[in-house]
Amino acid sequence: VRGADFTAAMVFMVASTNLVVELGIVLWLLLGWQFALAEFVGGAIMIVLLGLVLPRVIPEAWLRQARDELSDSTDHGGAHEHHGQQDSELVMRPWRERIRSRAGWSEASGFTISDLTMIRKEMAAGFVVAGFAAALVPTWFWRAVFITGHGFWSSLENVVLGPFVAIISFVCSIGNVPLAAALWKGGISFGGVVSFVFADLITIPLLLIYRKYFGAHLTLRLLAAFWTVMSIAGLATEYLFKLANIVPANQLRLTSTTHLGVNYTTVLNIIAALVFTAIYATYRTSRHSIDEDVAPYAKDVVCGMQVEKAHAPARTSHGGKTFYFCSDRCRHRFSADPAKFVSGVGLESMGAEPAGAAHGEAVVDPVCGMRVPGTESALRYEYAGRDYLFCSGGCRDLFVGDPIAHLIVARDPVCGMDVTVAGATAVARHDDLRYVFCGVGCRDAFVTDPQSYLSGKTPGAELHQITSTPSSLET
Repeated sequence: VRGADFTAAMVFMVASTNLVVELGIVLWLLLGWQFALAEFVGGAIMIVLLGLVLPRVIPEAWLRQARDELSDSTDHGGAHEHHGQQDSELVMRPWRERIRSRAGWSEASGFTISDLTMIRKEMAAGFVVAGFAAALVPTWFWRAVFITGHGFWSSLENVVLGPFVAIISFVCSIGNVPLAAALWKGGISFGGVVSFVFADLITIPLLLIYRKYFGAHLTLRLLAAFWTVMSIAGLATEYLFKLANIVPANQLRLTSTTHLGVNYTTVLNIIAALVFTAIYATYRTSRHSIDEDVAPYAKDVVCGMQVEKAHAPARTSHGGKTFYFCSDRCRHRFSADPAKFVSGVGLESMGAEPAGAAHGEAVVDPVCGMRVPGTESALRYEYAGRDYLFCSGGCRDLFVGDPIAHLIVARDPVCGMDVTVAGATAVARHDDLRYVFCGVGCRDAFVTDPQSYLSGKTPGAELHQITSTPSSLET
């Protein structure tokens, strides 16, 4: 959407998914160093092939149409001039300063826990699927599926079927390595394992995402191109490694880790457990002491990934707070049902002026999330009988255009109840503004005579005033 060439964007996706250190480490531990090396060799081959293939199989007209549709649907919800000012203040400190500070270690621990949170489901799914595949699927079945003993033709069949197994197994990223180990033990060729690992980009969940973003026709071409390139890369990697005589034997052998009575696997497990405990303790003790408004990082409330605010791919404002996301997909999920991902929203966090705000107590701008002093000079706007304060005329203008687009909870102008916007059962429009209601009865009363309910007082409040003061009673 931001102008990059489509092939370059797809190459970025391949590199950021497969040419990563953590995947190499897991491959090395579960399969051997040859597979870790093959990840990077095969990845380089894939990138070259994609550069040759994609521009020739996907028409430019399809790309223009997909880009236009994505541009029309991409709205960063409050990404206006104020965010540029905020982001300029969130400058990354030098690494030498960060490594000597508690805040720096807090940021690092936050990344670790966020990454674990983000991939926990696929890691669990990968080990569960691999466990069933290894324990319940007999070895003869894999050997029947992946033909052996026919030289080049066996290798070709294996690298073509490897991606198919990845597609139907639903396992992505690091989670597919345990299954790759099970397949390798079952008899798939070295190149077949490589093509299977790369095929985490064409599993069914990802194909559905491609279809949502790019359309069905482009997704089918992309699937065919990826599948072909992954198979060729796996085959080429296998024969390069055969030429270098570094292809391992086609089975998993458990090597001894015991020497002089010490089990090194157990020792490493204990060390890893202690390190992780320290990281988690740092994360738990520091995350509440960090001022989220000035911290350079934020947590994607949808997937759990830690995002650098200044370069967040997507953001939106809700309930007087700016939320940052790793992708437009997470932002769309949040916008569809904010209450699912946000809880504990009070009037102040919604941007509404609480009692005493006029004496200087700060409230939150419902558009950009900036704290605004509740002084008489503050920019205000009344909506549904409640005052909202803003840091600038730009934020107020955005709010005036459609207030409930920036609120998680809004006031029912008839009965005065606070209503969750995403779960509102009744909505009405008056003077080009939308209002939410606790029920159909309040909505119907509002539609009958809107002006009588937009004075800032509820019928209950007026009744209380009449029964409390003689002057009002006489009136």
